[in-house]
Amino acid sequence: MTTALVLGGGGITGIAWEVGVLYGLRAAGIDLTSADLVVGTSAGSIVGTMVATDMDLDLAVAMQRQEEERKAPTIDVALAIQAFSVLRDRSLEPREARARVGALALSAPVGDAEEEVRWFASQMPQQEWPQRPLVITAVEAETGEFTTFDRSSGVPLVRAMVASCAVPCVFPPVAINGRHYIDGGVRSGTNADLAAGHDEIVVIAPLADSPIGAPHAELEALRAQAAVTLIKPDTEALRAIGPNVLAASRRVPALEAGLRQGAALAREGALPRFA
Repeated sequence: MTTALVLGGGGITGIAWEVGVLYGLRAAGIDLTSADLVVGTSAGSIVGTMVATDMDLDLAVAMQRQEEERKAPTIDVALAIQAFSVLRDRSLEPREARARVGALALSAPVGDAEEEVRWFASQMPQQEWPQRPLVITAVEAETGEFTTFDRSSGVPLVRAMVASCAVPCVFPPVAINGRHYIDGGVRSGTNADLAAGHDEIVVIAPLADSPIGAPHAELEALRAQAAVTLIKPDTEALRAIGPNVLAASRRVPALEAGLRQGAALAREGALPRFA
């Protein structure tokens, strides 16, 4: 039996909540970090990197409790709404919609991508691709092409991770081999279809109930061939996370909610045991 762990996007609070869920589960005897494949999108690319590189979850939890060192991004709400509206426009072919969002992202005055790469590199204890299969998702800004990065891609791990987190019109697109890349969540909040072919799949999706958070068709297609479990924030976790996934002030509450929910899920006994 092969296993896959899919970690979806969800901003600063999504990272904290996912770390909490994984820690809460493991503390109660269910260790999903032993999955044969890890797929990470946006926030999930950060947590996925932690998992695949075997970062100590105690350290991961401690990092989430630390005070945020960076200034929160200034968001042009009108531009962000415009980008989201393009993605929701059903008259557009998905790739064309992603390319239009990419064009908006390339034109947005949102800072220096290289500063983002340097900052993330300073935070990650492990900066080399792990031996264990890890797939990080992104979208090419110029064309809207969905892209995946892994150990064989020849792309530095941190740069791939920052590209996956480049929320359009919030964070700058990341240059890789002469092209620019934006958040993998522009295509799907989970990109769970990349786990196809595995027998047991757990999808952890902070934004599962949003329009692109955990696409229903994506999960149903997987369920035709595999046992698929979706973990999403419960009511208490949603209150802790709040409406702004980029609010650093909600990070610790989101972490605590994840710790509690992970332990509760383990007690329910409905999750597979990957180990």
